[in-house]
Amino acid sequence: MLVELLHSLMNLVLPPISFITLLFFVPPYYFFKFFLSAINYIFSENLSGKVVLITGASSGIGEQLAYQYARRGANLVLIARRKKALEEAADNARYHGAPEVLAIKADVSKVDECRRFVDEAVNHFGRLDHLVNNAGISSVCMFEESGDIANFAPIMDINFWGAVYPTYFAVPQLRKSNGRIVVMASAAGWLPTPRMSYYNASKAALINFFDGLRTEFGSDIKITIATPGYIESELTQGKFLMKDGNMKVDQDMRDVQIGPAPVLRAEQCARGIVNSACRGDRYVTEPAWFKAAYLWRVFCPELLEWMMRMLLMTGTGSSETDALSKKILDITGAKYFFYPDSIRAQSELKTD
Repeated sequence: MLVELLHSLMNLVLPPISFITLLFFVPPYYFFKFFLSAINYIFSENLSGKVVLITGASSGIGEQLAYQYARRGANLVLIARRKKALEEAADNARYHGAPEVLAIKADVSKVDECRRFVDEAVNHFGRLDHLVNNAGISSVCMFEESGDIANFAPIMDINFWGAVYPTYFAVPQLRKSNGRIVVMASAAGWLPTPRMSYYNASKAALINFFDGLRTEFGSDIKITIATPGYIESELTQGKFLMKDGNMKVDQDMRDVQIGPAPVLRAEQCARGIVNSACRGDRYVTEPAWFKAAYLWRVFCPELLEWMMRMLLMTGTGSSETDALSKKILDITGAKYFFYPDSIRAQSELKTD
């Protein structure tokens, strides 16, 4: 009875006290953050000679992250499943200025392989300064049409566990170097996008997991969480894990899911992420305007959900490709201006 009364009192008292406290606390807090950000901008981290390990480095954002780190003089350890594409990325990274590049074919969803490539990186370079957990895949399917839901296990295996495993083995080295973890989450982690529930959940798990680690590590290991919006990648080329458990290219469904939203080039996104990591930012969203969706999620979640349904969903019996988002895209021809990779042939996509 006493505990129930205590909870009732806290329910009544704490919300208004917190609100009033925030009114006084937030302005000086953000002024301090702005001041600290300016200092970090001036004295950003020098990556010359440091060792950076990047997973999913054979294409998309991961490949461009490698080139951005290379331009800053970092030694690279590049991880991916596709050997030929990985070796091409390694050669390009050397061309962009990386003093030394170690390319290792591995699957981040397998714990033993994660242990192996972290050990190889440390044995080769003797240190590790940045771990960039970038590897990921996407899926598209209405939940009730999933069929065998076990087919979607790779989403969590790669997107979530594929970041947790390397982190676990890299932590001792990152503590020694007072290093940094860069996490490639997604705006999908807080954007209620239909047909992408599995993918959204994996990215939300990443955000919450590494927020928790940030508290555990304190200042020993810094963490930058990236939440990109629509970025030039295999996802925006229409490559999804389908309900049959296979990766396929469906550019019509890509058009539905993205609609007339502009797609940012991977190079620009990667530059922004590496700049933020070197400044010591806790979070980075590229393009920055995507943060507006988060504000809608916090303050008007019902309206955001309604807008997503209106744009991306169709009536009963209608084809999914009849969604309003795709109709707007087709009528305006926005795809040919907003999608950097729209004119690439489907056959040019890299396949596993």
